[in-house]
Amino acid sequence: MSTPRAGHPLTRRRFLGHLSAAAALLMLPRKALAQAGDPKRKLGVALVGLGRYSANQLGPALRKTQHCRLAGVVTGDRAKGLKWARKYGFPETSVYGYDTMGQMAKNADIDIAYVVTPNQVHAENCVAAARAGKHVICEKPMATSVADCDTIIAACKAAGVRLWVGYRLHYEPHTAEFCRLAREKVFGSFMKMEGANGFIMDSDTRAATDWRLDKKLAGGGPLMDMGVYVIQAACMAKAEAAPVAVTAKFGRVTLPQVFSQVEQSISWTMEFADGAVASLRSGYDEQISRFRAEAAGGWARLEDPAFYYEEPFLTTSRGAPEFPKVNHQLAQLDGMALELIEGRPSLAPGEMGRRDMAVVEAIYAAAASGKRVAVVS
Repeated sequence: MSTPRAGHPLTRRRFLGHLSAAAALLMLPRKALAQAGDPKRKLGVALVGLGRYSANQLGPALRKTQHCRLAGVVTGDRAKGLKWARKYGFPETSVYGYDTMGQMAKNADIDIAYVVTPNQVHAENCVAAARAGKHVICEKPMATSVADCDTIIAACKAAGVRLWVGYRLHYEPHTAEFCRLAREKVFGSFMKMEGANGFIMDSDTRAATDWRLDKKLAGGGPLMDMGVYVIQAACMAKAEAAPVAVTAKFGRVTLPQVFSQVEQSISWTMEFADGAVASLRSGYDEQISRFRAEAAGGWARLEDPAFYYEEPFLTTSRGAPEFPKVNHQLAQLDGMALELIEGRPSLAPGEMGRRDMAVVEAIYAAAASGKRVAVVS
């Protein structure tokens, strides 16, 4: 037996009417999109970087997407790129190197470049894609500094192309419903929040091979990786408002041979203009993924897990809503493709990625100084 959604019974009419546009579009028949252009033409996506996320999540999702397809790759290993071309059925001429990304300008099969490289080179790769006239999806975090975020945004504006950040959860139904609860203030304004996201990284071998433990490439430790999700959740709970100030503290390092360059864990608070406070944590020392927000009239919680690739579970003080289970990357890619096809605003624009990077910079500054730090927008 399904549980009514917080606020009113969950009917198909209300589900389609109040769920975010991208999640609702997952339910629509293809013929409903005919007026957006040729419904048979899938947008072409080039993956820039062929690491684990491309190989294990994005590539497989692009086999199943309805509105986009894998049309090319950019890689530093041409032999690997040619294997991808054979596996996914695109021409070998659509395999590019990082130094030949400009040649994508001549490839009409590629509409979007999805940058999935280490954080430190996001700006370089995004600018190259934009200059080639391709719309850009930049994996999170958007960059390793606000200055680089500004560079990416400016390049995309100059080229007249769309810019997204790869925030997949905005296109996931449970998370979209959480955003609705916050936006419509179903329980009132969320004023107290707590959350954490992390996993255990304790291998000496991984420390020698994982770029996420290299400060130059990653820009930081778990805050730049898993922590961005809880920053996102706190901002979602405040209807996408940015915090005004943060405090923070680095956690204890128990594996110095692994965490010689980046933090092992970090905890922080985010203060909002209306007095709301979020107490958050991220680390490579604990398998955890949860978020809870409380208001005067009730609460909402994402858990089991809140931010991993598995389906999150939303519960509220009025019950647990039920939604279709989706593949996160498939929903994100199709959702973004439809935003472009239909000319709709993005749920995850570049400016959102810049906002989050400003929060990250403030958190690191607060942890290093031991002082409360204002978030400069």
